Amino acid sequence: MATKIAIIGKGNVGGALQRGLARAGHEVKAVGKDPAAVRQTAAWAEVVFLAVPFSALDDTLRTLGDAVNGKVVVDVTNALTADMQLALGFTTSGAEELQKKAPQARVVKAFNTVFAQHMDQGQVKGEKLSLLVASDDASGKERVLGLGKDLGFDAVDAGPLRNARWLESLGYLNILLGYVQKLGPDIGFRLVR
Repeated sequence: MATKIAIIGKGNVGGALQRGLARAGHEVKAVGKDPAAVRQTAAWAEVVFLAVPFSALDDTLRTLGDAVNGKVVVDVTNALTADMQLALGFTTSGAEELQKKAPQARVVKAFNTVFAQHMDQGQVKGEKLSLLVASDDASGKERVLGLGKDLGFDAVDAGPLRNARWLESLGYLNILLGYVQKLGPDIGFRLVR
């Protein structure tokens, strides 16, 4: 059954998610920074993807207001500082802080451990990638696991939202391997089970 999906952010991540989710048969609307369009699109949707830079989350939440109350909100961000260091970790995560700032939303951490160019198909070089999904909201997590499968991922329940601390660290490691260690973005993680 098609899900109404709002993607806040029209960059590489938002574009890839929009292509893949639309191809999978979902009703997808992506918006950029226009405040009225952001609020209207989020209010229309069942699931809201935040595909914005981590540094833009607070402004995005202010714009969204109560449009995300009761909605599944997928945090795709990597909690990094401007100089590309991990902004949070060990005792909290960007996703946990997001849940505190939007307490009536159903926050799910997912997609941050995958490079944007692979988000629309869930594969690298013909190999299925693992999509690690963490949330305290069981039905929201199940919904995002299903969306991940629709995209082609091996969707894995990564436990409660506090495990986003480790997903954000893994996302940072992926970036370091791809760009600092020069392995390039045609890499990804797969859980063998």
